[in-house]
Amino acid sequence: MADDRSPTLRRRELGRRLRDLRADRTIQEVADALGVSPPTISRIETGARTATRRNVLALCELYGVDDSLRRQLLDLARQASEQGWWHKYDDLGIDPLIGLEIEAVRISSYELCVIPWMFQTKEYARSVIRGMSPRMSANVLEERAEARLIRQELLTRESPPHFWSIVDESALRRRVGGAKVMRNQLGRMLELAALPNVTLQVVPFSLGAHPGLKNPFTFLEFRPPQSPVVFVESTAGNLFLERVADLEGHEESFQHLRAAALDPDTSVHLIEEIEKTFGP
Repeated sequence: MADDRSPTLRRRELGRRLRDLRADRTIQEVADALGVSPPTISRIETGARTATRRNVLALCELYGVDDSLRRQLLDLARQASEQGWWHKYDDLGIDPLIGLEIEAVRISSYELCVIPWMFQTKEYARSVIRGMSPRMSANVLEERAEARLIRQELLTRESPPHFWSIVDESALRRRVGGAKVMRNQLGRMLELAALPNVTLQVVPFSLGAHPGLKNPFTFLEFRPPQSPVVFVESTAGNLFLERVADLEGHEESFQHLRAAALDPDTSVHLIEEIEKTFGP
């Protein structure tokens, strides 16, 4: 992968440290002191916005930090302002997610309708993207499929994250791109499932209703002191959830799905059987 350091995570770390330094001051008080709007301070502290060097210097002066800490915060601000390889695909709307994936140590994903992006072949990716956005130009379609493949390099890099994928049986049976595309796709899925840092489970039709029917989601975990993040993608917009209640709720849902899904060996056997239905 082009870069294994994430400006996104640096921005979140900087925001967390500045939030801790604010202590008992209100956001309004800090905003008034700096002559900016409260949303500006809030977005800096949540990592939604990169703090400028001027912002950091002003906050350091306000909080009375020493020279050593000031240098650390300025260095974080510099790293947070750098661009990762994914910024040239900013029209994807998920560049914060890609930035988080880069430094995650564990990615737990539940997918309901399509093969998870981590396993997708280029042909399958093209077909999914085209199906979801029929009016997309050919060059943009190609760029998005390319970006998906670059993201997959995460799986086989040195010291990769553990990827725990739970996928609904419907995604395996949905004919995307035709029989040949599906046969190759399921074959690729089986190859990657054999990697030591990959765990793959299938939620069978026989399970009936389950918590995963609400929506697909991704649970990302990092090395301390960074807290986990849940990513939920929908037509209404992408959500990055960090509240304790949201984290606990999605973790509970994932654990329920993990317990209810087929075990990895049985899941692989089912995928092999479904692969045969798409021809020799």
